[in-house]
Amino acid sequence: MNDTSDSTDLTGKLLIAMPGMGDPRFDQSVIFLCAHSADGAMGLIVNKPVPDLKMDDLLDQLEIPRGAGSQGIYAHFGGPVERGRGFVLHSTDYDASGATMRVNAAFGMTATRDILAAITDGTGPDVCLLMLGYAGWGPGQLEQEIVQNGWLVCDATSEVVFSVGATAKWQAALKTLGVDPISLSATGGRA
Repeated sequence: MNDTSDSTDLTGKLLIAMPGMGDPRFDQSVIFLCAHSADGAMGLIVNKPVPDLKMDDLLDQLEIPRGAGSQGIYAHFGGPVERGRGFVLHSTDYDASGATMRVNAAFGMTATRDILAAITDGTGPDVCLLMLGYAGWGPGQLEQEIVQNGWLVCDATSEVVFSVGATAKWQAALKTLGVDPISLSATGGRA
């Protein structure tokens, strides 16, 4: 059920873009909501890797030594806001005191250089996604987009966020709701 009243906190949930959203940046996006309140919302797109940007490239730019832990990690397009700013969505086994936002029991988010060094030297989180930029909404904006049939909301699982391949995450998130992508319509209705 998509309850979008002011009292509903969607922090830690996944947003699944509906067909016909109208904004190509969010086409078939799956967004992990790191924060949601009456003041707005902030989330990270978890299924849009940047194919030509590896973590090692970012480490070189930041002058952080490469390590075995960073190999094969690609940066993701986290959203259109502050695209030069980095965020790491990760398991809660990593906690940088004062720098990690614990979203819930399964997910944390850190936006400091320290986590990049920890990932490279093997002391970082067990699982993580590296994002550049984020998706943001002002007060009431996300709720209105949900009412207008722009997003479905589901529970976030570590499996969908971290284990499912990027191209399959949209369908995997829909399956958690029992929805077949073929049955989705770009238009909504009211009974």
